[in-house]
Amino acid sequence: MLQEIKTRQRPVDKTLLSLMLVLMGVGMITLLSASYAQNAADAFAEVKKQLLGAAVGAAAMGFTTRVHYRFYRRKEVVLSLVGVSLLLLILVAIPGIGRSVNGSRRWLGVGGFTFQPGEVAKYAAVIWLANTLTGRERKLQSFFKGVLPVLLVPAVMFLLILEQPNLSIAGTIIIVSVIMVMLAGARWKHLGILGAMGAVVGFYYAWSAEYRRERLLSFLDPFAKMSDEGYQLSQSLIAFGSGGLFGMGLGQGRQKFAYLPYPESDFIFAIVGEDFGLLGCLAVICLFAAFLFAGLRVAMRCEDRFGCLLAAGIVSLISVQAFINMGVVVGILPTTGLPLPFFSAGGTSLSITMAAVGVVLNISRTDSTHLM
Repeated sequence: MLQEIKTRQRPVDKTLLSLMLVLMGVGMITLLSASYAQNAADAFAEVKKQLLGAAVGAAAMGFTTRVHYRFYRRKEVVLSLVGVSLLLLILVAIPGIGRSVNGSRRWLGVGGFTFQPGEVAKYAAVIWLANTLTGRERKLQSFFKGVLPVLLVPAVMFLLILEQPNLSIAGTIIIVSVIMVMLAGARWKHLGILGAMGAVVGFYYAWSAEYRRERLLSFLDPFAKMSDEGYQLSQSLIAFGSGGLFGMGLGQGRQKFAYLPYPESDFIFAIVGEDFGLLGCLAVICLFAAFLFAGLRVAMRCEDRFGCLLAAGIVSLISVQAFINMGVVVGILPTTGLPLPFFSAGGTSLSITMAAVGVVLNISRTDSTHLM
């Protein structure tokens, strides 16, 4: 059992909170532009769902901001989160239980709501890693006794999510796991081995099925495969080209009108490029970079190793997902289905992300020098 602790509370990190709110605001405006033409009956349908998700997320964030972050240090809490996450990932793989969309079984339905268990699993993985990496400084110098055991749970999650199939979220979990192991003090040669292993597994998976192989090759020259796998990326690049330096203006972009698939979700960054131009894209990238640095600043100021790793893991997860999404949309990474945090339609994903940010805000308001 963990010893009860008393702490002096400070105000939450206003920079991190403000950046999140700005990202949400810009994301909501972009979502309106991307989705108003998709539903003739209700132009605000997606925005309303997103606002509901934001309301739920605000309540969840209010809760996680007040719950001391060392609550997630308790073994029963960690094991429960990991166990529930693994159970949900197993359930979603069962035909008839998991919901299939476009050939991928990634969703579970509860009443009228659907959610991806992978969204829960990735934060459970971060909490697991923050716990297991705390107090393992010496063991981390050994690859087989220190590094590999820590990655066991993320590896299982990776394989289960890969079966959905969802390489993007599975890969994000592994990337963030390696980042956290690096921050915890693992040797560079061990990190190199993990990177090589991940590259081999990723390449084998992408090359093992024809449709994945075609998708991998299509991003190299999407216009050559515009009638097939390269269509979505081609339309995305056309959107960026149409936006130019300053953009066509809010809501004035044309690609969302039956040209660009999923403009409100995975490819919403293309709407930023078409409506707000290169300058708008750079502004969004800078906001995410500032969000990352503000979160890492919270981590560095926390003198408790667990709190430091937990904060760094959460903000790294959100930021890695954002930069992978933007890399896919501009064509420097192979096409994968990964939402842009705070922007893409998905109320459940937004509320979970806001709750995770609340944990970081709790870490920012705790004076760890007064832990007793």
